[in-house]
Amino acid sequence: MSHTLPHIDALDAMKKYPERLSHRGNVALLERQKVSIVGSRKPNQYTQHMTQLLASKLSHVGVCIVSGAAMGVDAIAHKGAGSDSTIAVLPCGIDVRYPAVNAKLIESIEQEGLLLSQFTPDFKATDWSFVLRNEIVVALGDVLIVTQADSNSGSMRSVEFALAMGKKIYVLPHRIGESEGTNMLLAQGKAEAIYDIESFVAQFGRVNAPIDKNDAFMLFCARTPTYEEAVAAYGARIFEAELAGEIRVENGKIFLT
Repeated sequence: MSHTLPHIDALDAMKKYPERLSHRGNVALLERQKVSIVGSRKPNQYTQHMTQLLASKLSHVGVCIVSGAAMGVDAIAHKGAGSDSTIAVLPCGIDVRYPAVNAKLIESIEQEGLLLSQFTPDFKATDWSFVLRNEIVVALGDVLIVTQADSNSGSMRSVEFALAMGKKIYVLPHRIGESEGTNMLLAQGKAEAIYDIESFVAQFGRVNAPIDKNDAFMLFCARTPTYEEAVAAYGARIFEAELAGEIRVENGKIFLT
């Protein structure tokens, strides 16, 4: 059974807030720090490896990966994060398993992660529904990573949304003649290249000390709440964690150390 979600502040960045938004799964993932990862449906081996590595390392420091459940980069990002640390935004109704090749992955995310759809439960994906799906994927993430994209691809439409929303865009460095879309973004100064995954992940939390996904307190801190929010939610636990060096407070916000 799907349910209508309460208002999600991140989606206010969209041109128009979705008239309906149904979900199945763990809505607590919406409270986590989130990174959107999109890209080609036919990624090369380098992109496949780096996408999986990025998603895995980000999830290990408490980041939730958002993508669109499509073939290629989307599926790799979801799998790399693990079904319990990912949000899949569907271009179809929440009862539809599309694409069929990802049916088991989508079912796993439904059970352990979170599925979102702005369409009626039995709606079949169309050209325009992919565009609407992409806008939600971008809006939910704190930043957008495009790991591979041709210049006229759907991923570049996601980039347009990110630019309009003021989201920071990251890409993987590619050879000349490959991933022309992301290379163009670098040339135009619209994106930054991820040259070192460990350094990139470090800005989101602890790289060498993976978070226990069953530790609600650490997952809460991983989304960089304000100091006031943290004290209201956990009281003295915040002071204990700060004294123990598990967290630090900067500019009124909580960060993992």
